[in-house]
Order: sequence, then C-alpha cells, then structure tokens
Amino acid sequence: MNILFVGNSFTARNDLPGLIAQIAQARGKKMTHRLVQAGGASLRMHWNKGEAQRAIQEGGWNYVVLQEQSTLPIKNRTRMHENIRLFDEVIRASGAKTALYLTWARRHAPETQDAITEAYRSIGEELGAVVLPVGVAWQRFIAHYSEPVLHDADKSHPSLAGSYLAACVFYSVLYGESPIGHTGSVSGLSTIESSFLRQAVSDFLFPD
Repeated sequence: MNILFVGNSFTARNDLPGLIAQIAQARGKKMTHRLVQAGGASLRMHWNKGEAQRAIQEGGWNYVVLQEQSTLPIKNRTRMHENIRLFDEVIRASGAKTALYLTWARRHAPETQDAITEAYRSIGEELGAVVLPVGVAWQRFIAHYSEPVLHDADKSHPSLAGSYLAACVFYSVLYGESPIGHTGSVSGLSTIESSFLRQAVSDFLFPD
C-alpha cells in the first residue's frame, strides 16, 4: 500500500506515517509513504504552494490522506470543504482515493470535537472519501481513561501515545482489521501502554 500524506505537525509529530507502517510491517504487510507537510499549514496553503498537487499527480498512490489545519473545521467549515474538494478532484484523476484525517479537539476545549467530527464526516460522505475517525477515538478514550495522556504538554499536539492511537485507527480502517495482532515494540511506549491503546482502538472500531 502506497500512501501520500498532506498535512502539518499533527501528521508529522512522532512520525505518524512511520508508526502506521511499523504496525503494518509487524502484520506482514508493506506500506510505503511520503509526507508533504508544513507547520500550521491549512490545505489551502498546500494547494497554493503546489508541491502536494505535484506529488499526487506523480501517481502510484492508493490513498492520499488530507489533514486540515486543526481549528479550521470549527472556524470555517465551508472553507475546509472547499479545500478538500479541490484536492479530491486531483486525487481522483490520479487514480488514488481520498482519505480524511479526522483530528481531535484541543485538551482545554473538548466540546469542539463534535463540530470537528461533523465537518469531516459530512464532506467525506459527499465525496465518498474514507474518513479516519482519530478524533472520535481520542474522545472515547479520554472519556474513559486518564492515562496514557494523548495530548502533548501544549494541549494541542499529540503525545507519542496519541500518535500511536491515531496510527492504530489508520491501520484498522485502511487495512480493515484490528491492530491487536501487532506485537512489535514502540520506542517510548511501554508494552502495557501500546497493548492498551491497540485494545482501545479495536474495541472502538470492531465491537463485539
């Protein structure tokens, strides 16, 4: 599976693409990836810069993952949807499928998660895109558990645990199977923590 990621530090922090590939490798699957990112960037900034379109048009991707600036779904959902439509047209023309990285609320503003979720899900439904419900998985996890902490100290970016939880969601959705079979170690997380996070994602996405 070949995946192009377009986003900012929410994708780059802790090397999210690499974490997903690590889970895939432990399950006997090969995933190659490339990241086009800039700190704080919106999808419109990426569109205007042109690098992301050129990468998409090179072809060979199964998915192109779009991650919007974290608060734009709350502040200007219309602009976010416009940005995604622009990219979706280019992605479809390249033969790839659009995947939307549904992100999480700031730690001090958990009430904004529902607006973020609806912004991603509504455009995903309109375009027939794959929606990766990371923010919903975070919301569910935080409601039940206080550790490991998913937010970094800035209350915005992901901790390693937060990125690993996101990676488990990505793997589960894109490969259509639970991440529980992944037994590889993750540098910086204890075996208990990584196992707990995998179980939480499995319970969320593959309920009995």
